[in-house]
Amino acid sequence: MTGAKKRPAALPSKDECIELLRECGCNDRVIAHCKSVSALAVKIAKRCHGDVRLVEVGGLLHDLGRCKAHTIAHAVEGAKIARERKLPRALVDIIERHIGAGISKDETKGLGLPEKDYIPLTLEEKIVSHSDNLMSGIERTSINEAVTYLTREGQVQAALRMLALHKELSARCGMDLDEIG
Repeated sequence: MTGAKKRPAALPSKDECIELLRECGCNDRVIAHCKSVSALAVKIAKRCHGDVRLVEVGGLLHDLGRCKAHTIAHAVEGAKIARERKLPRALVDIIERHIGAGISKDETKGLGLPEKDYIPLTLEEKIVSHSDNLMSGIERTSINEAVTYLTREGQVQAALRMLALHKELSARCGMDLDEIG
């Protein structure tokens, strides 16, 4: 078939996402967290006209790398697994860039991450990243609680970036995301 276009990889179904998490060794606690992040991300995506399906799957698989690492490197590990499974690039990027409100190339030094930017760029990457910021396990947390935690941990730049992301997405959604049900 000369000249035929290569079709992009399809997004997995919700059930396939859960099956992949289990197959890779993620525990029930991680899976419950991923389901909670996905549910919140879908609400935000609907409100601000993001790709709901991509956000749903991205939320489910954002912590795929927790089967290999429980450090910040889980994002890199998860992206590696997603690439090996030939999942769509947009999904791989969500998994790799969901950590905090992003990590700049300069900030990767000393974190055990390959030196590159891990800043969420697309609307869908931002939604999944921030939905993760607003969840503590399976419990919702406010932006103030999340920012206060980072500040106490000495991560002032990350806290400022998270607050800016919250304001950006809240403006895009036309409401404070702390109020989204």
